[in-house]
Formats: sequence, structure tokens, C-alpha cells
Amino acid sequence: MNDQRTPWYLKLHWQVLIALGFGLVFGVAFPKAAEDLGFLGDLFLRLLTMIIVPLIFTSLVNGITSLGNARSVGRVGVRTVVYYMASTTGAIIVGLGLVNILHPGHGLHIGNGSLPEGLNATSQSLPVFLLHMVPDNIVSAMARGQILPVITFAILFGIFLTGLNDERGRAVQAVVDGVLDVIQRLTLAIVRLAPVGIFALLAREVARSGIDVILSLWRYFLVVGLGLVIHAMITLPLLLLLLGRRSPLKFVRAVLPALATAFSTASSSATLPLSMECAEQEAKLPRGIVSFVLPLGATVNMDGTALYEAVAALTIAQVYGVHLNLTQQLVVLLTALLASVGAAGIPMAGLVMLVVVLKAVGLPLEGISTIIAVDRVLDMMRTATNVWSDLVGAAVVARFEGSTG
Repeated sequence: MNDQRTPWYLKLHWQVLIALGFGLVFGVAFPKAAEDLGFLGDLFLRLLTMIIVPLIFTSLVNGITSLGNARSVGRVGVRTVVYYMASTTGAIIVGLGLVNILHPGHGLHIGNGSLPEGLNATSQSLPVFLLHMVPDNIVSAMARGQILPVITFAILFGIFLTGLNDERGRAVQAVVDGVLDVIQRLTLAIVRLAPVGIFALLAREVARSGIDVILSLWRYFLVVGLGLVIHAMITLPLLLLLLGRRSPLKFVRAVLPALATAFSTASSSATLPLSMECAEQEAKLPRGIVSFVLPLGATVNMDGTALYEAVAALTIAQVYGVHLNLTQQLVVLLTALLASVGAAGIPMAGLVMLVVVLKAVGLPLEGISTIIAVDRVLDMMRTATNVWSDLVGAAVVARFEGSTG
């Protein structure tokens, strides 16, 4: 499957870069036509929004039931989850810190710079936020696209599904797994349309705001890139050195093929077979730990994606002049953490999950149209960070299980 997918992902990589170039030129040369074609970008965003609820629900349930089925691994499961939660939270904190220091949204413009009618980032107290995480009607919450209640329900559903150790439980799990496979195929089909959507969104934005909208993204690009570099080259190596008791230089040399593949394909799922081979054959990690930690990480551990979502959400808030207080930034942190768990290991999955984070704090999806211009390169960087975190996690868990390789 990997051999079939990788060339397709590489082809998408070039298609997106070409779409960015054509969108930029088309928006400058033919502003009226670019404005008329903008609906194609809106359609692309609507398609992304359409799959959010089923993708979040089935991904979370599938991930939780996988943990439940792995209880025989005992301590490995607990230690893996603790590491993933801690590393992802650390990545988000790095991103939020940089945004609050460097303010990448200042100087950017989206439309007239004001929130679209009917949308506002209202302030909520933490108790009210926690209350709203529990749906009073899950069907209504799904229909209205209220993501956090869906996440809560999916977590509870998955936990109690693992308790049904009989034919009924296996039947329900098989249905969820089947639906997830369909949703992932649908997601891939929508991602195939990314060049068209990106072309239309960028062309219209350039037609409206001029070429300056691209040049002004340098600060946003710098913040996301700097956050990813700090997490990948400082935070994770420290975890590897202090907790995994391994030399970061030797370890990165052993897994470099996997990191290069992750960067070029922007897909942690397509990279998974190579990641497992490098971890087992080159880094000398135990097969049992590798076969559990890395597949789970490709599904639920998305450090780079979570950091990007937090930075993008706060940047868009700054563009609209919306001040997110500490409570709302905690909401962003929690939502980015949970959304990254449900992010598919495919190109531009972070863009799909960004919709979740923006909705959580009441920010408009229109903001995506500005930052999307540099998303492809950042997608490659955050995917490599995701895979690097998975591999470090495998080394850390292996050390605590008594194997240092």
C-alpha cells in the first residue's frame, strides 16, 4: 500500500506548489476572474468541514478501542499515552508562547479585517466551557458541527466499547473501523482536490488584497517554523537524552530515512512502514514496542500538527483583532490536543483539523484562505516533526521497559 501511495503524495506535493504559483499569478493578472472562481475554494472548505464530525468520531473511537485491545501490553500502553500527551502539550505550549511574543497576525489582512456577521469569539469561563463539552443531544451537536461535544461523546463511547468483550462489542468495533476506512478514503479524495481549492482561495485573496498578502506571511511562517524547530531540535532530543538515555545524534542518524520520507511525502501513514523498519533494524528497538508505539503514534501523536493548529488559530484571531484571553487559549490548547488525536496521517490533515480549532473559539473559516499560501511547506515540516516524536516515544518507552537497544 505504501508503494502505491507514496508516488501519489509526491505528485500532490508538486501539484500544490504549482497551484500556489498559478494562483498568485492569476490573482494579480485576472482579479475579476479570480473573484468569480473563488467559490471553488469555498466548496473545498465546505468539503473539509463536511467530513470533520465523522472523521473525529470514528478516529477517536478506533484509537481508544485499539488501546483497549492492547491491554495485554500493560505498562507499555500507559507509558505510550503519557508520553504522547506530554510531548504534544509541550509542542502546543511552545507554539502559543511564540505567537504571544511575536504576534504574527499583526499586519495581515483578511477581507475587511472584521469578523463576518454572526461569528464572534465569545469569552467563556472554564466551567462553562467544560459544561459545553458534554452534549445534551449528541445528534443535534453533530448536526450543528459542535466538535468538542462530539469529541467527548466519542471518548466515552470508545471507553465503554472496550468493555464489551463479546461478539456485540466486536461487531460494533468492526462497524466503526469500516466507517473509518470509508471516511479516510473520502478524506483522501477531498485532499486530491487541494490544488484546485488552494488555487481558487489564493487567487481570490490576492485579487482582493494584492501581492502584499503573501509577503506579509513571513512572520507567520517564521513562528510556525521556529516552533517546529524548537520542538524537534531541543524539546524532543532532551526527552530522548534524559528519558530514553540515547544519543540524539546517533538516533537521528538511524532513523533519518524515515524523517526524509515524512518530509517529502507529508504523510506519517505512508512513512509508517519505513519508520518501523528504521526503529527496529537501525535503532535496535524491540519489535513488540515498535509494532505498538509507532502505529498508534501515526494515529494519535501529532506534535507538529497540534503546534501548527494553535499558532494558526491565534494568528487568525490577531488578524481579526480578537483578543483571546488565558481561558480561551487553554481552550485552543485542549482543542488542538484533542483534534491532533483525530488527525489522519495524510497530507494536509492539519488543515482539516484546523477547522475544529477555529470553531472551538468562534473564529471564521475564512481566515484559512490567507495562511494557506504557505501551508504546503509547513505541512512537510510538521509531518517530519510528528514522525520524529513517534520515534523518540518508542525509544523512551523501550528504555522504561528495560531495553536500551
